Amino acid sequence: MDSARRQRAVVLLPICLALAFSLTAVGSSHWCEGTRRVAKPLCQDHPGELHCLLLIRSSSSGKRDNGSQAVQYIWETGDDKFIQRRFHVGLWQSCEESLSSTGEKCRSFQSIIPAEEQGVLWLSIGAEVLNILLILTSTILLGSRMSHHSSGFHWLKVDASVAILMVLAGLLGMVAHMMYATIFQISVSLGPEDWRPQTWDYGWSYCLAWSSFALCMAVSVMAMSRYTAARLEFTEKQRLQKGSQRSQHNLPETKASESVWETEASSSAMGHDPRSLSEYVPPDAPVKVSMC
Repeated sequence: MDSARRQRAVVLLPICLALAFSLTAVGSSHWCEGTRRVAKPLCQDHPGELHCLLLIRSSSSGKRDNGSQAVQYIWETGDDKFIQRRFHVGLWQSCEESLSSTGEKCRSFQSIIPAEEQGVLWLSIGAEVLNILLILTSTILLGSRMSHHSSGFHWLKVDASVAILMVLAGLLGMVAHMMYATIFQISVSLGPEDWRPQTWDYGWSYCLAWSSFALCMAVSVMAMSRYTAARLEFTEKQRLQKGSQRSQHNLPETKASESVWETEASSSAMGHDPRSLSEYVPPDAPVKVSMC
């Protein structure tokens, strides 16, 4: 593998990583994680449950109204009445621990956010999908660039296209991540009562999404620097080729002029002026004298 193809392979690796990070982040539901305080259920409604409220019933009989009165007491009060349930949220759904089983209970994230923020959520999802499409297009273009050995100017345009596409993908991803973070913070304040978290933080999916953004920007810089260097090298090669063609075109004229100069030099060595050879008169020739 030559140095040019090795450099293109170095650029292709972070593009593939950015694509994998974006796909994983969009498909997962761990953009935000946290805990939610939930009231414990009654033990009589959930037999065998460890985290439940113990209900004590006391009955007393009297002559008032000729009946009996039953008084119910809840054993636990204050913070002991609540438990912390972990949850995680993504672009598509929100999941939290289930009290009755070891699994999770999930619902659509769209049903949680306020109605006026629905359009912003779809804009965020659309930007994420477009980000993935741009990264995929860049991967295909750079892969086709690696499979060909030609170094013409049209292949330099491929490097420039990859740089532009990766810049656009990174910017779209950045805008999408910021819109999602804003929507989630609004939902924490204005969301339904049975969902609002007590504590929360960004999860590993959110970190993957921003890692994809960083890789996109790094690849765009690398591709643009490669394009600039290759453009200068290609221009220099074209200049050298034109110079060599011009020198080959002037070579016959140079040889003709050299032969003329050689003839003149040989004539000068013999003591004759090549320009006056036709005027040369032998010494024994008769001299004509004209009488006036």
